[in-house]
Order: sequence, then structure tokens, then C-alpha cells
Amino acid sequence: MRFCQKGLQFQKWCIEEKGDYSVKKVILISQESREVRIAILENALLEEFYIERPEALKLYGNIYKGIVKAVLPGIGAAFVNIGTEKDGFLYLEEESLTDIDDVPNSFLGIPLVAKQKKTFNDEKMKVGQEVIVQVVKESIRNKGPRLTRRISTPARYVVMIPGGKMVGISRRLENQKERERIKRILKEINIPSDAGFIVRTAGGGKSKQEFIRDIKYLTQKWKQIRHEIRRKKAPSLIYQELGLIERIIRDNFTEDTAEIVVDRKDIQKKVHKFLRTYLPRYKGGVKLVQGKESLFDKYNIEKEIERTFRRKVTLQCGGHVVIEQTEGLVSIDVNSGKFTGVSNLEETAFRTNCDAAREIARQIRLRDMGGIIIIDFIDMDKYENRKKVFRVLEESVKRDRAKTNILQISKLGLVEMTRQRMRPSLESAVYEMCPYCEGRGVVKSVITMSIKAIREIRKALVSKGRKKVEVKVHPRVAERLINQEKKVLKAIEWEYKSKILILSQPQMHIEDINISL
Repeated sequence: MRFCQKGLQFQKWCIEEKGDYSVKKVILISQESREVRIAILENALLEEFYIERPEALKLYGNIYKGIVKAVLPGIGAAFVNIGTEKDGFLYLEEESLTDIDDVPNSFLGIPLVAKQKKTFNDEKMKVGQEVIVQVVKESIRNKGPRLTRRISTPARYVVMIPGGKMVGISRRLENQKERERIKRILKEINIPSDAGFIVRTAGGGKSKQEFIRDIKYLTQKWKQIRHEIRRKKAPSLIYQELGLIERIIRDNFTEDTAEIVVDRKDIQKKVHKFLRTYLPRYKGGVKLVQGKESLFDKYNIEKEIERTFRRKVTLQCGGHVVIEQTEGLVSIDVNSGKFTGVSNLEETAFRTNCDAAREIARQIRLRDMGGIIIIDFIDMDKYENRKKVFRVLEESVKRDRAKTNILQISKLGLVEMTRQRMRPSLESAVYEMCPYCEGRGVVKSVITMSIKAIREIRKALVSKGRKKVEVKVHPRVAERLINQEKKVLKAIEWEYKSKILILSQPQMHIEDINISL
């Protein structure tokens, strides 16, 4: 079986022919050219992809001792110097944790839902005051990191909230019997009184001893953090979140993980060491695959990764979706494409939209897109069909660890949703803004530039009064000026009693014009 090339067909065969709904997960870790890449395959299909480079500053999850630089009551926020290039942004009013039984966990397990708000204005935050903060959102474009004073430290199965009083269970653990079992275990454990704890989704089915080990580990880690807080002066880094490899294994490694495959011995040792600390009961190994062919090529996912950055994503039915990431939001448009349908237009739209809903959920995870996302499904007349498509999208998004919020599909076929943005998207990590179009994604046409060149020639002849001008332009613009605009240039030469020389310059950008007199 060649991975990802036939991933969807393989999944369908497992379910329809074998009745096997289980997920076969493979984690691939590759390092070359000062870049670590991690791919997570589920049933031979690429589901998640991550890149880490040493040059990129990683802040998410870090804890800092900072100094308040400015307090802005008008927007209810403060700017905090944490020792990085850009000051962090801290809301003065934050949702605080209360003694509730249930909160969902995010990528790091940080609770995001609360019942009551705490206003830090009551503490009279002042400029120059020292504060302990944690980064909950990376710097994106020209914005500094987003901070919180609600500190949390995650382990494999449990998240610790220093200063909290609650003991909760992730809402994603939906089995009521399992929830009751975990509650009984938590009541039997001697939990520190100065901290709250939340059982993560991965804690389902775990033993009392595993919870005790996590709580003991987190308690010891918090003691080290408190020691660093007392020892270091602001602004300074107090605690650094785990690197990409350790973080992915901590948050993604489950019982259904078939294997971890790496292509370097040092990474193999690092993963083994981490597994001994976090998952001592795991008896499996870490497979080392080396050779001239890259690891991702062996699993046939290199081309799939390249397709991750394309605007157009083809659907299994023959339709396609077009994904546009802008500064304000992500726009996703669904098209029927080559899919001619089954019986009528309504059924064609419904089938295409169902396929698109599943693929869109996957692409959102794969590209790690965040913020506001607008999905334009193909119009459907029947309310029942719109409702079914929405349910497909809702079920597909449930696998996402990032917090999402989806509004009902509108009569126009639009779905508005938000996804928690913790880091820049995969696209922004790999690409930079085009220095020519500056993010517009388009450049001026050959016709537009030839007209502009003629305008600039006239302007130069009027202002300088010279008899000869040399015009250096892109080859395509030069070709049009010499051929289609020949009569216009001759007329200008006669009018100004001058000579115009068009020079083709392959190295020039199509929007550049250089006129020499």
C-alpha cells in the first residue's frame, strides 16, 4: 500500500469490506537541512503536518516574568515587556477558572470555557509592575504575542492550573461510564490543594497510577518554575515549552498509533528518552529508516505535502474547493468541477458539499488555519440537505484539537466558523509575502504596462526635451511595444522629433520601467 496515494480508497475499503472503523496512526519524523518535519498519517492518509526551523522564534506555551509597559483602560489591555522583540498583549479582563466539573481542552489542554470573569483592574495594575504570564498565541505579522495570567502546564493525561481549585474532565471524553470511573479515581488521589487539575482527552481508559504519575510530575515541575520566578529578574523566560518532536508525541501518541518512524539515530534516542519519561508502560519501539531516499518519499507523502500549499484541492467525487488565506479571514469556495452528478442538480450539490465538508475539515487541520473561516458551499434548495451537510462538517471538525465554533449554514449556503489560532498557519511558516505584488496575488498585465510605458515616455520627453530615449522593460512588455504599439511610438517620435529605443531586459520585473535619456 502506497501511503496517501490511495488513502481515501483504503479507508473506504476498511469500513465497507472489513467493517473496521479503527484508526491506524503512523507518526513520521524527518530532519534534514536544519528543518524538522513531522507528518501524522491516519489509515494511510496525511492528516497533520508540522515544520520547525531553528531560526523561527517559538513562544507558545512559554512562561515569562514580564514588566508592564503600558496600561490602556480604553481597550481593557496592557502591553507587557517579556524580553522579546515585540511586547506581549494582555487583556486586563480574563475569563477565570471556577469549580466546574467540565471544561474542554485545547492543543495544550488549556481550559477555554469559564463561568465567571475576573478583572485585573481591581488589582490596580500599574506601569513597571512585574507579572507572571504565559503565551497563548504566537506573534503573527506585526502583532506581538497574546498573553494570559492564567498559567497552565500540561502532561500526557492531566493539565495543572497553579492556584486553581477545580478538578475537571475534558468534554471530549463523552462516555459517561468512563467519566464516572475517572471521577472516582480522582477522589482517591491526594491532589495538592494549591492547584487545579483537568483530565485531558488522552486520559480516557488510563489507570490510577498513570494519573498519579502525571500529577506528581506536574507538581515537581511547578516547584522548579516557582524557583525560577524567585531567582530571575524581569523581563526573562521562566519556562520553555517542549520542542516540536516532544510536543507532538505528547499530544498525538495514543494506543492506536501503529508506529513512530524516524530517519536519524539522534532523533530515535530523543524519542526513546521522552517515551520513557511520559509513557513508561509503552513497550513498542521507534523504527529507524535510513537510506538515499527520503523518509517522506518512501511513504509517498512528499507530493501530498506540496499539494497542501495549493489553492485548489480536488475532491474524490470530481469537484474541488478553492482556499484563499487573507489577513482578515480564510475563504473556502466549493465547486462541482468535473462532477456531473447523479440524477439532478440538488443531488449533485448535496454529494459535492458532503465530500467538501470532510475534506475542508482535514485541510483546516493540515494547514493549521485559524481565525475566521467562511465556507461557501454550493447552493441547495432543500433544508434537509443543508442540515445534513452541516452535520457532516460538524462531525469532521470534532477530531480537531483546536477549539472551533461553527454557525449554522445559511440560506445562501455560507458557513461561518472560527478556529483557535495559536501559531501562524503552515502557509505563513513556509512562504513569505511576494515583494512585487505585496500579497495581492496578481501583477499588472502586459497591456497595462505597455500603456504605462508610453505614458512615461511622453512625460520624459516633455520634461527633459531630449532627442533620444532608451526604455528598458520586461521582454513581454518590450514585445508588445515593438509590435502592437509600433504606430503609437512612431507618432511620438515624429511629434517630439526624437528617437525611442525599446530594450528587452529579462531580469526586470514585469511592473518595472527604466527610462534613460
